[in-house]
Amino acid sequence: MSAETGTAAGTIAPPDPDAYVRHVARLVREIPVEQAGPIAAAAGLVARALNRGGVVQAFGSGHSEAVAMEIAGRAGGLVPTNRLALRDIVLYGGADRTELERYDLERDPAVAHRILDAAPVEADDLFVIISSSGVNGVVVELASLVKERGHDLVALTSLAHSSAVPARHPSGRRLCDLADVVLDNRAPYGDAVLPLPGGGAVAAVSTITSVLLAQLVVTRAVAELLAAGQAPPVYLSANVPEGDAHNLALEARYAGRIRRGG
Repeated sequence: MSAETGTAAGTIAPPDPDAYVRHVARLVREIPVEQAGPIAAAAGLVARALNRGGVVQAFGSGHSEAVAMEIAGRAGGLVPTNRLALRDIVLYGGADRTELERYDLERDPAVAHRILDAAPVEADDLFVIISSSGVNGVVVELASLVKERGHDLVALTSLAHSSAVPARHPSGRRLCDLADVVLDNRAPYGDAVLPLPGGGAVAAVSTITSVLLAQLVVTRAVAELLAAGQAPPVYLSANVPEGDAHNLALEARYAGRIRRGG
């Protein structure tokens, strides 16, 4: 067996941080090459939405919200972006905060309607939905609603994991079945890549590879805008002297369209 999976005798060795680094480094090298086509297609949708005055609406539940944060409202990222989240039903939809304690919240398709109803969405907006499993009710229902309403949809998911687990949405569909463009984060079933002697595994990769894909899409979209002679609306860090003035001026262009609360 390899150093990443165990010993020659067949027993599982303790997890090796260097093996994790090698695994991640391989994915970082391979993903931009293997998914050059989907990355370009997703970037084209982003650039088209921005050209039409649209906003990028990014949603991820659970740990996938970290990737939505990478897309919406960060230094070096696009200004016309929103991060949608499960807690929006409380922050913007008037629900009692105790609803967020429901263990099955992200599995309930009805919650997707409440998130979307509370969001500042317009016709030219593009959606990016992030979910490694791609099977939970909120994610699939939100994707279905997005497409029914005529929006372009980019999915960021793990095809290996999604294909290995039962669909939880009543339609039997998965996120990858609904998207116009699918970006595969190459995470394995269960996400973690280093098996443990007593069972299970440690060292997840989906956040790293999903963030890589998100940044590649944004970078290519910005390049397309520049090639068309447009100044891309990109945030400066709020922690540089000119950051606040630059960012507030750009945000003013999208008054009522973007939100940074929550």
